Amino acid sequence: MSTHGEEDLLNTNYLKAGTGVKSWLLTLDHKRIGVMYLVSIIMAFFLGGVFALLLRLELLAPGRTIMTAAQYNRAFTLHGAIMVFLFIIPSIPAALGNFIIPVMLGAKDVAFPKLNLLSFYIYVIGTIFALFSIISGAVDTGWTFYTPYSTSTNSSVVSMTMAAFILGFSSILTGLNFMVTVHKLRAPGLHWRRLPLFIWGMYATSIIQVLATPVLAITLFLLAMARVFGLGIFDASLGGDPVLFQHFFWFYSHPAVYIMIVPGMAVVSELIATFSRRAIFGYFAIAMSSLGLALVGFLVWAHHMFTAGISEFAAMLFSALTFLVAIPSGVKVFNWTATLYKGSIWLTTPMLYAIAFLIQFTIGGLTGLFLGTLATDIHLHDTYFVVAHFHYVMMGSTVMAFLGGLLYWWPKIAGKMYDETIAKVSFALVFIGFNATFLVQFIMGSRGMPRRYYDYLPEFRPYHAFSTVGSWILGLGFIVYAYVLIKSLRSGPKAPPNPWGSAGFEWASESPPVLANFREVPTITRGPYDYHLTTDEELFDGFPEDAPKKA
Repeated sequence: MSTHGEEDLLNTNYLKAGTGVKSWLLTLDHKRIGVMYLVSIIMAFFLGGVFALLLRLELLAPGRTIMTAAQYNRAFTLHGAIMVFLFIIPSIPAALGNFIIPVMLGAKDVAFPKLNLLSFYIYVIGTIFALFSIISGAVDTGWTFYTPYSTSTNSSVVSMTMAAFILGFSSILTGLNFMVTVHKLRAPGLHWRRLPLFIWGMYATSIIQVLATPVLAITLFLLAMARVFGLGIFDASLGGDPVLFQHFFWFYSHPAVYIMIVPGMAVVSELIATFSRRAIFGYFAIAMSSLGLALVGFLVWAHHMFTAGISEFAAMLFSALTFLVAIPSGVKVFNWTATLYKGSIWLTTPMLYAIAFLIQFTIGGLTGLFLGTLATDIHLHDTYFVVAHFHYVMMGSTVMAFLGGLLYWWPKIAGKMYDETIAKVSFALVFIGFNATFLVQFIMGSRGMPRRYYDYLPEFRPYHAFSTVGSWILGLGFIVYAYVLIKSLRSGPKAPPNPWGSAGFEWASESPPVLANFREVPTITRGPYDYHLTTDEELFDGFPEDAPKKA
């Protein structure tokens, strides 16, 4: 029998459990911590996006447009560092994962609530270091901080590398917390073969975070020590090896690609199942492919270094291993497509983002084959072809999944519905703007346009101009998307518990959930995609009449 205090805990909505700033800053509730992460990464995304628009404006025409070459290098580096370390790595795991994972598991919170809050404040401290480096002169090395330039430039390398160093600890603690939560706090009846695919994706991501991030931390720490104390580990004149930095950096940073993309895949699995009204095709294969990507991601780091002077045998070996990535990725794409086949597809805005993910991830993956092949990589390495490939995998895929996932779980997070019509307008702008910006860069790169260059030959001007105009459309799409969320918070209708008619476990709670997530500990008796065991009346709760029926 519950006590009066326990009843208060159950009956209190997390948004109403103390409304003061102090109650938020000292909260141990995973949902509030997820919301604070969400606000922080959206601010980082805005800042990184401003730098991106400035870069594209500078490249509108040859020669100087709005900044000098030195300012361009700083803006370029800040765009990359902010987007990678402050936005895209923590976007889905730390923000959406923090909010959704315990609710999906039927748990009251994560395994270590205080550690969860600590990881957020570590993220904030790392962000402060990054902002300090911007104010104190920025850094001009590129987000990869390659030696030997990073050990000799006068820019704020130490403060920015320390920012990434600190942010790494937040990533490690978050991953560790999620792994223990999945192992220890599952609701009764929720065995491993009933776990939602979002949980499998977050679990695989957590493994990468815990195992790979320490390598980046020690690498950046050694770089800072080389600058401060003159250590020669990366200095050839002192017996060191600058290429060693690349090995260390990419041993983390290629698995980090999967810290970015695997969570996006996890979100897409949920979206496609819900809006196809079908059980996910090949559930176990998709779950294991997430773990497969986590494994293979540790074996292919040197495909970033085919032109760095590694041996021919090593290049051949890493090229062959690179093609293994296509297997788990292909399994996911095939199974998602098979799920859509004969499904009762409901083209909500989250589903549109999931379909965009499928299109753009396929483009990004197939163009990666050219870069994994030794003969073609020699020509394409360090060209705009790499820029386009990277953005199709990271922004065109992960960011699309994040945008779709945020709208999908927005009723659960905010307790409000959003304007579907305006949301679809924002999607159209984002989708058109993204492809206009980056698809043309494949052509530029294949014709020899180097990446990271401040100036270029006049023959590339039409491509750069087209790409810049595309970036303006993309930026407008993000502004409209932000308007959708703000409008929802101000005047959106109250969300029912399960507005999408999803069979997912998280929709069994209220929207937004009570402070302890559930009024009583749930018992799981079916899988998260068992639509054949339910009726539409059992799932849908007050949603519009145009909701599709199950196939």
